[in-house]
Amino acid sequence: MDVKLKTPLLKEDTAKLSIGDTVYISGTIYTARDSAHKRMVEEGNPVDLEGAVIFHAGPIIEENGDDYKMVAVGPTTSTRMNNYQAEVIDRGVKVVIGKGGMDEQTQAALKRNGAVFLSAVGGCAALYVKSVVKVKNVYWIDLGVPEAIWELEVKDFGPLFVTMDSHGGNLYEQVRKKVSP
Repeated sequence: MDVKLKTPLLKEDTAKLSIGDTVYISGTIYTARDSAHKRMVEEGNPVDLEGAVIFHAGPIIEENGDDYKMVAVGPTTSTRMNNYQAEVIDRGVKVVIGKGGMDEQTQAALKRNGAVFLSAVGGCAALYVKSVVKVKNVYWIDLGVPEAIWELEVKDFGPLFVTMDSHGGNLYEQVRKKVSP
Protein backbone atom coordinates (compact mmCIF):
# COMPACT_ATOMS: atom_id res chain seq x y z
CA MET A 1 0.00 0.00 0.00
CA ASP A 2 1.28 3.51 -0.84
CA VAL A 3 0.76 6.04 1.95
CA LYS A 4 1.33 9.80 1.94
CA LEU A 5 2.02 11.41 5.33
CA LYS A 6 2.27 15.06 6.37
CA THR A 7 4.23 16.22 9.41
CA PRO A 8 3.87 16.67 12.30
CA LEU A 9 2.66 13.11 12.64
CA LEU A 10 0.21 11.63 15.11
CA LYS A 11 0.25 8.13 16.54
CA GLU A 12 -2.88 7.46 14.45
CA ASP A 13 -0.86 8.23 11.29
CA THR A 14 1.89 5.74 12.00
CA ALA A 15 -0.15 3.06 13.78
CA LYS A 16 -1.95 2.22 10.52
CA LEU A 17 1.34 1.40 8.78
CA SER A 18 2.54 -2.20 8.39
CA ILE A 19 5.79 -3.69 7.16
CA GLY A 20 5.90 -3.63 3.39
CA ASP A 21 3.98 -0.35 2.98
CA THR A 22 5.53 2.35 0.79
CA VAL A 23 5.56 5.84 2.33
CA TYR A 24 6.07 9.39 1.03
CA ILE A 25 6.44 12.24 3.52
CA SER A 26 5.73 15.96 3.12
CA GLY A 27 6.48 18.64 5.70
CA THR A 28 9.46 18.92 8.03
CA ILE A 29 12.09 16.23 8.60
CA TYR A 30 15.39 16.38 10.50
CA THR A 31 18.67 14.69 9.63
CA ALA A 32 20.58 13.32 12.62
CA ARG A 33 23.49 10.94 13.00
CA ASP A 34 25.62 9.58 15.85
CA SER A 35 26.92 12.80 17.38
CA ALA A 36 23.54 14.56 17.18
CA HIS A 37 21.75 11.63 18.86
CA LYS A 38 24.37 11.52 21.61
CA ARG A 39 24.03 15.27 22.21
CA MET A 40 20.22 15.08 22.26
CA VAL A 41 20.37 12.43 24.97
CA GLU A 42 23.02 14.27 26.98
CA GLU A 43 21.91 17.92 26.51
CA GLY A 44 18.33 17.91 25.22
CA ASN A 45 16.71 18.48 21.86
CA PRO A 46 17.29 21.64 19.82
CA VAL A 47 13.79 21.19 18.33
CA ASP A 48 10.42 19.84 19.45
CA LEU A 49 10.40 16.13 18.58
CA GLU A 50 6.67 15.57 19.12
CA GLY A 51 5.42 14.02 15.87
CA ALA A 52 8.84 14.41 14.26
CA VAL A 53 10.65 12.50 11.53
CA ILE A 54 14.38 11.81 11.94
CA PHE A 55 16.43 10.78 8.92
CA HIS A 56 19.76 9.03 9.58
CA ALA A 57 21.73 10.88 6.92
CA GLY A 58 24.86 12.93 6.43
CA PRO A 59 23.99 15.32 3.62
CA ILE A 60 26.25 17.11 1.19
CA ILE A 61 25.62 20.83 1.56
CA GLU A 62 26.50 23.81 -0.61
CA GLU A 63 26.91 26.96 1.48
CA ASN A 64 26.39 30.47 0.18
CA GLY A 65 26.73 32.84 3.13
CA ASP A 66 23.80 32.08 5.45
CA ASP A 67 21.97 30.20 2.70
CA TYR A 68 22.31 26.44 2.40
CA LYS A 69 21.44 24.17 -0.50
CA MET A 70 21.30 20.41 -0.14
CA VAL A 71 23.23 18.75 -2.96
CA ALA A 72 22.65 15.10 -1.96
CA VAL A 73 21.12 13.25 0.97
CA GLY A 74 21.05 9.49 1.40
CA PRO A 75 20.62 7.13 4.33
CA THR A 76 23.40 6.04 6.64
CA THR A 77 23.54 2.79 8.63
CA SER A 78 21.05 3.10 11.46
CA THR A 79 22.56 0.56 13.86
CA ARG A 80 25.13 3.23 14.80
CA MET A 81 22.32 5.08 16.61
CA ASN A 82 21.12 2.04 18.62
CA ASN A 83 22.57 3.36 21.90
CA TYR A 84 20.45 6.52 21.74
CA GLN A 85 17.50 5.89 19.42
CA ALA A 86 15.00 4.47 21.93
CA GLU A 87 15.36 7.48 24.23
CA VAL A 88 15.00 9.88 21.29
CA ILE A 89 11.87 8.05 20.08
CA ASP A 90 10.44 8.33 23.61
CA ARG A 91 10.63 12.13 23.20
CA GLY A 92 7.86 12.02 20.59
CA VAL A 93 9.50 10.93 17.32
CA LYS A 94 7.02 9.03 15.13
CA VAL A 95 9.24 8.08 12.18
CA VAL A 96 12.90 7.10 11.93
CA ILE A 97 14.34 6.78 8.43
CA GLY A 98 17.59 4.97 7.71
CA LYS A 99 18.98 1.72 6.42
CA GLY A 100 19.78 -1.67 7.88
CA GLY A 101 17.21 -1.76 10.69
CA MET A 102 17.77 -1.34 14.41
CA ASP A 103 17.92 -3.37 17.64
CA GLU A 104 15.27 -4.79 19.99
CA GLN A 105 15.47 -1.77 22.30
CA THR A 106 14.52 0.49 19.39
CA GLN A 107 11.80 -1.95 18.29
CA ALA A 108 10.30 -1.76 21.79
CA ALA A 109 10.37 2.06 21.66
CA LEU A 110 8.63 2.01 18.27
CA LYS A 111 5.89 -0.20 19.70
CA ARG A 112 5.58 1.84 22.91
CA ASN A 113 5.22 5.10 20.99
CA GLY A 114 3.28 3.98 17.92
CA ALA A 115 6.28 4.84 15.75
CA VAL A 116 7.87 3.18 12.71
CA PHE A 117 11.25 2.64 11.07
CA LEU A 118 11.30 3.36 7.35
CA SER A 119 14.09 2.11 5.13
CA ALA A 120 15.51 4.44 2.51
CA VAL A 121 17.33 2.91 -0.41
CA GLY A 122 21.10 3.29 -0.22
CA GLY A 123 22.72 4.87 -3.27
CA CYS A 124 19.68 7.08 -3.99
CA ALA A 125 20.99 10.36 -2.54
CA ALA A 126 20.43 12.17 -5.85
CA LEU A 127 16.82 10.91 -5.96
CA TYR A 128 15.96 11.83 -2.37
CA VAL A 129 17.39 15.34 -2.65
CA LYS A 130 14.87 16.10 -5.41
CA SER A 131 12.15 16.01 -2.71
CA VAL A 132 13.92 18.60 -0.55
CA VAL A 133 12.12 21.91 -1.09
CA LYS A 134 14.49 23.87 1.13
CA VAL A 135 16.87 23.80 4.07
CA LYS A 136 14.91 25.55 6.82
CA ASN A 137 17.56 25.59 9.53
CA VAL A 138 20.67 23.91 10.88
CA TYR A 139 21.43 23.03 14.51
CA TRP A 140 24.74 22.08 16.07
CA ILE A 141 26.84 22.93 13.02
CA ASP A 142 29.82 22.74 15.40
CA LEU A 143 29.50 18.95 15.02
CA GLY A 144 30.36 19.30 11.32
CA VAL A 145 28.14 19.26 8.23
CA PRO A 146 27.36 15.50 8.20
CA GLU A 147 26.69 15.35 11.96
CA ALA A 148 24.69 18.57 12.34
CA ILE A 149 20.90 18.44 12.50
CA TRP A 150 19.45 19.77 9.25
CA GLU A 151 15.82 20.87 9.30
CA LEU A 152 14.36 20.25 5.87
CA GLU A 153 11.09 21.05 4.17
CA VAL A 154 10.24 18.11 1.90
CA LYS A 155 7.49 17.23 -0.55
CA ASP A 156 6.69 13.57 -1.26
CA PHE A 157 10.01 12.46 0.22
CA GLY A 158 10.46 8.84 -0.75
CA PRO A 159 9.95 6.14 -1.67
CA LEU A 160 10.47 4.82 1.85
CA PHE A 161 9.55 1.33 3.01
CA VAL A 162 8.10 0.28 6.38
CA THR A 163 10.52 -2.34 7.68
CA MET A 164 9.80 -2.06 11.44
CA ASP A 165 6.26 -1.15 12.45
CA SER A 166 4.53 -0.12 15.67
CA HIS A 167 2.90 -3.56 16.07
CA GLY A 168 6.20 -5.41 16.47
CA GLY A 169 6.54 -6.32 12.80
CA ASN A 170 10.15 -6.44 11.68
CA LEU A 171 11.01 -7.30 8.08
CA TYR A 172 14.69 -7.73 8.96
CA GLU A 173 13.83 -10.42 11.54
CA GLN A 174 11.51 -12.18 9.09
CA VAL A 175 14.31 -12.38 6.54
CA ARG A 176 16.82 -13.58 9.16
CA LYS A 177 14.47 -16.39 10.20
CA LYS A 178 14.01 -17.51 6.59
CA VAL A 179 17.72 -17.65 5.80
CA SER A 180 18.94 -19.12 9.11
CA PRO A 181 19.49 -22.90 9.12
